[in-house]
Amino acid sequence: MTTDAITRGPGGRVKIDPVPARLQALRARMEETGTEALLILAPENRRYFSGFLAGDAGITESSGALLVTAGKAYLLTDSRYTTQAEIEAPRFETVTYRKGLPQGLKGLRGFGGALSFEPEYMTVQLLNHLADALPDVVLLPVPFQPGEFRVVKTEDELKLVRRAVAVTEEALALLWRELEPGVPEAWAAFFLETKFRELGADGPAFPSIVAAGPNAALPHAEPGRKKIGKSECVVIDIGARFRGYCSDMTRTYMPERPAGWQKEIYAAVREAQLKAISVIKAGVPGAEADRAAREHIASRGYGDYFGHSLGHGVGLMIHEEPRLSPSSGSPLPAGSLVTVEPGIYLPGKGGVRLEELVLVTEKGCEVLNRDDHFYEF
Repeated sequence: MTTDAITRGPGGRVKIDPVPARLQALRARMEETGTEALLILAPENRRYFSGFLAGDAGITESSGALLVTAGKAYLLTDSRYTTQAEIEAPRFETVTYRKGLPQGLKGLRGFGGALSFEPEYMTVQLLNHLADALPDVVLLPVPFQPGEFRVVKTEDELKLVRRAVAVTEEALALLWRELEPGVPEAWAAFFLETKFRELGADGPAFPSIVAAGPNAALPHAEPGRKKIGKSECVVIDIGARFRGYCSDMTRTYMPERPAGWQKEIYAAVREAQLKAISVIKAGVPGAEADRAAREHIASRGYGDYFGHSLGHGVGLMIHEEPRLSPSSGSPLPAGSLVTVEPGIYLPGKGGVRLEELVLVTEKGCEVLNRDDHFYEF
């Protein structure tokens, strides 16, 4: 069996290359499903299977694609990324296309009559161009999810996530010293994202959310000019990205003298979060954790004000498998990461959300967060 390749870097330090084992696993899945050739377009999957770090500016602004067959592995890109691809993905043959990906594929002989692709990342425009360039090739959706290999994290991946968590919490700890009535939401978000980079992160894993007062009732509010009021809750949903891997956490800042309704919904959310965490372990469907939190919030009279799912996987993407939602029937695997983020949102008044990132284990789960900034009422 092929394992991670071991080499030595500067100073004789051992460097482990996970690409060979990942490619072997992918090819085994392809053989099992009768997939002759696979075109990988998702930037996270491209990075995971090849080591190529370049990101995409958008779905129509790709920095490249992988073509994997039983005997060949190509990285197709344009001249902007040729040298980077050759350095970062030496186990792939770099193909530089000058007239776009379809024409780049046309010149290859690594596949025969069928080419599978990731349907979530295939635009109609690109599919039409591929059909024109490859008239004798059948184009079809891949019968499995290439991203499924990223669900269970290795120890090396977990180290990067833990570092991303630590940076996020360190930045938040610095913000707590500055957060007070009169501070604008946008200033707080900029402060956090600046600190992420100063602390060694790539940057934010997603646009930071700092939402005060009525804005806290909007789960994905965008920070604006609004200033924090003396009697307002502030939902802070943030995450740093470290060497490609994301973190995700939410805390809710409470006013010095919270109103009764604010204390009530905060307590309900925190209790729901702890109940869900107590349920999570390998083999338990994500829906059970979601139900534990949802039923508790409903028992407190706020069931209509918790509309989103309880959580999601985190890794190279900020939202990936597995999920904690009412429809998540699949058992959670050991080694996966999920957020636990119940919330209550009262339109026109405010809201509370609390989020922890947990590692699913055989016996339960490990909360990766060390920040304990929770209120007790």
